[in-house]
Parts: sequence; C-alpha cells; structure tokens
Amino acid sequence: MPSEIAPAGLRERKKEETRHRLLEGAARLFKERGFEATTVADIAAYANVSVRTFFRYFESKEALLLPDGVEIFAYVENALARRPADEEPLDAVCNALLEAAEPFAASTLTALSHPVQDIENVVTARLVQAFSDFEERLTVLVERRLPPGTPDADLTAAVIACAALSAVRAVLRTRRARRASGLPDTGPAPLLQALGILRGIGSPERP
Repeated sequence: MPSEIAPAGLRERKKEETRHRLLEGAARLFKERGFEATTVADIAAYANVSVRTFFRYFESKEALLLPDGVEIFAYVENALARRPADEEPLDAVCNALLEAAEPFAASTLTALSHPVQDIENVVTARLVQAFSDFEERLTVLVERRLPPGTPDADLTAAVIACAALSAVRAVLRTRRARRASGLPDTGPAPLLQALGILRGIGSPERP
C-alpha cells in the first residue's frame, strides 16, 4: 500500500512545483518584457517544460493573470459555510471575505492592485468575468441563508452578493489608482473599511 501512495504523492508535488515555476516565470517575464511581448514559449522555457506541458496547466497566457481566482472564491465559499447559521447574511458574507483576504494576501488577485501598463484591458476584462461568475454562485449561497419566507429572497440575495463583491472590486480599483499616482499602499485595511461602509449602508438603523 505505501508503495502505491508514495508515487502519487510525488507526482502531485512535481505538478505543483511545475505550476509554481510557470507562475513565477510569467510574473517575472511580464514585468521584464511586458505582457504582450512575452510568449507561452518564453514562459514554458523559463519553467524548463514544453509548450504542450504548459497547456496542461493553463489554457492560455491570459489565464496566468488570475490563476488563483478559483481557489480564492472556493475559500470564500468554505468560509461562508462555517459562519453561524443565525448570522445576518450580509455580515456572514463580509466576514467570509475578510477571512479569505488573509491567506490570499499575496495572491495574484491581490497583486492586480498593482498597475501593469500593457495588461490593463485584459486584466479588467478577466476580473469582471471572474467576479460576475462568482456573483451567481454567491447569490445562491446567500439565498440559502435567508430566513424562510423572506420577501423577494432571490433579489435580496443578489443585492447582498453583488454589493459585497463590488466592495472588493472597489478596493482593488482604488489601490491600483493610488499606486499609479505614487500614493503609499495601505495594505489590506481598505477591504475592512470598504466592507464596514457596506455594512453601514445595509444597516436598518441607518437613517
């Protein structure tokens, strides 16, 4: 039995190492040469693999711009599932997003708050699509947390999900603008501030 498990574990480690080298190479080459001037072959050569191997890990060069988006959103889903059942849905979503922000502080999604000259349009398009896809999934999860009989539950859930993710997008956009203007980076704090603003807007006690 151990002899059967060990090779599988070794293969997984090698796959992760290859994926890491591809990500590392892409990040370095995009910075040195620019996104447009960097080819898939360049990235594969950096990782010492074939182009064919590259496409086993990523569907395109553009996919390297948001490689951990799926993992981040999956983490948010799991964090939301762990929130108390009686917690207000908006609070539960905000707390799940904050929990996900810590382990992914150095992720590529967070790194997109750094402006990169020749990938702005590509990044924006992929970021919008990634958030749009997750908004639908998050809406379903939020609706399940709403009290039975909630009027317009589908709309309420959609507003909560879209508003929370819009706060995250606002943070990324603001941090990119600040860095482009040479202003100091304030780290992950803006997310806490943005979600605090959102909670204040959504509070029934707010005049």
